[in-house]
Amino acid sequence: MKFRGHETFFIRKGWLGKGLKNVADKADVFVTKEVNPMDILGIGSNMVKSLRYWMQAAGLATEPRSGKRVQTLTDLGRIIYQQDPYLEELGTLLLLQYELATNIELATSWYFFFQEFNMQEFTKDDFVRALGNYLALNAPEAAPSDRSITDDFNCIASTYIPRNKSNPGKISPENNIDCPLGELGLIDIANKEKKVYKKSIPAAKIFHPFIVQAMILRGMDQQKNVSDKSQQLEIEINSLLHGKNSIGKVFNLDTITLLDVLRNAEHRKVLKIIRTAGLDVVQLDACCPAIECVRKYYQDLNYLDREEA
Repeated sequence: MKFRGHETFFIRKGWLGKGLKNVADKADVFVTKEVNPMDILGIGSNMVKSLRYWMQAAGLATEPRSGKRVQTLTDLGRIIYQQDPYLEELGTLLLLQYELATNIELATSWYFFFQEFNMQEFTKDDFVRALGNYLALNAPEAAPSDRSITDDFNCIASTYIPRNKSNPGKISPENNIDCPLGELGLIDIANKEKKVYKKSIPAAKIFHPFIVQAMILRGMDQQKNVSDKSQQLEIEINSLLHGKNSIGKVFNLDTITLLDVLRNAEHRKVLKIIRTAGLDVVQLDACCPAIECVRKYYQDLNYLDREEA
């Protein structure tokens, strides 16, 4: 488990695209002694450490645990670098959110916030207390200081709430350092004076069917109530709503929104909703790995662009 790996810096617009390009060009960009990494990346020393962390936490790159700590782009990182190098597509942001909220090892506070923390309206103190209790029961040896948990909460809030909403009087229109994940609308302010936040449900229309398929397949190996029907995989809709690493948990979905997301995907024939004997399940093609669904998503975007042209 890891806390405060971000050095108090949330993901800035342009950061991950810069990280993808430079890791692809020079695997040791974060540790090289030939050139100052700050000069290569154009950011300060603590920001370099933060970007190095975010590249791994967001599932875009990996580092070996021993030896020379060079980064290698993951399959997901390579596809995004090739197809959406500036991380402008909503599907890309959905994939990054899924990676963060399921990464208990490197983004522990993100995992806890979306998958274990069930308060819909909350304060910073509520989160710090809840995560502290969770760690005391499940991993007492990994428990950090309250200060570290507080810094993680502040970073989570800054990740999803645009700064012109949280501090409108202090942000100029030219100051464009918001996190791109704020576009997903997963957290909002319930009461600014009392500093109460709330989890928000994103619109079903932002979930592209191939991205939905990819995220369901990514989580299925850790879900209960999954069955293998030769060329088909089945998973209960309830597991997609409440199960570990489910899209329901990762994106704060309620039943109605999840069903809308699944119906949209069914319309594109990437899955099938089956209702028998009171058990609602989703059936998917077992022959299509999650990473192939990601490729199909970008191919679909390119096709739509050609059609519009």
